[in-house]
Amino acid sequence: MRQFSETELTAAVIRSFENTPDPRAKFLLQELVKSLHDYVRKTGLTFEEWEYAIDFLTRTGQKCTPIRQEFILLSDVLGVSMLVDAVNHREREGATETTVLGPFYVGEHKVTPHGTDISADLPGERMFVQSRVTDLGGKPLANVPVDIWHADGDGFYDSQKPAYATQGPSSRARFITDADGRFFFRTILPCSYPIPTDGPVGEMIVQTGRHPMRPAHVHFLVDAPGHQPLITHVFIDGDKYLDSDVVFGVKDELVARIEKRTDPTMPDGKSASAPWHLMTYEFRMKPGDGNAPKPMMAKAAEDA
Repeated sequence: MRQFSETELTAAVIRSFENTPDPRAKFLLQELVKSLHDYVRKTGLTFEEWEYAIDFLTRTGQKCTPIRQEFILLSDVLGVSMLVDAVNHREREGATETTVLGPFYVGEHKVTPHGTDISADLPGERMFVQSRVTDLGGKPLANVPVDIWHADGDGFYDSQKPAYATQGPSSRARFITDADGRFFFRTILPCSYPIPTDGPVGEMIVQTGRHPMRPAHVHFLVDAPGHQPLITHVFIDGDKYLDSDVVFGVKDELVARIEKRTDPTMPDGKSASAPWHLMTYEFRMKPGDGNAPKPMMAKAAEDA
């Protein structure tokens, strides 16, 4: 048949994938065709709307670089990232909740000594982070790499700044847990911040009247052998955007109360020159396996 009705066309495209060797790829492609064709029929999509969508996706791809992933940002603001996270982590069994990776897991996360101030040159209120990694029974997990990253006091990640190419990472590091599963470091108190609005995704957010803000948080990626990789944030309690995160990533369990302290020394015994904040959080790992994602620049280097 050379000419198809609306429904016959959908069936023909679905049949065209019948010989796909990989059963999972075949299933995914055929379901994608069904959903896309249903969307076009339900909305009565016009040529102008179709052309705008093609242009939007083209510009989204053109905005991507080795240190910026506009498609992940698009997935985030449409709630797709959190939905993928939800369907892949339906049973947590007491393990720490997961959330989105986000578009700023980039560059090299160097192994760093405990207690290091990873935001040493940045202005802001100082914060001491003390944490522990355990299994579901509370047994400490030693020698576990934990990657952390967060925005600065102006709401920018290091990779968003022109100086990143010459000055390298900031507010980004890797720590290895000690025999008791602990790690600790100094940094600045993060603030809420807008997602990048200088690309097509930001354009969509502004034009649809949504705010672009994320509540203040620190990213953690914990990769313990014999356990499922944990991708999560710890959010700052009291942030005004906790109930309206633009990427829908907040979960109650991930909100931590940050204590403001005036002690002259921090928990590791070193002096504090001004009032500081204390973040305490324990990560409980679920048994299993899986591959933790790699930072974008490292993955790009491997693919080159």
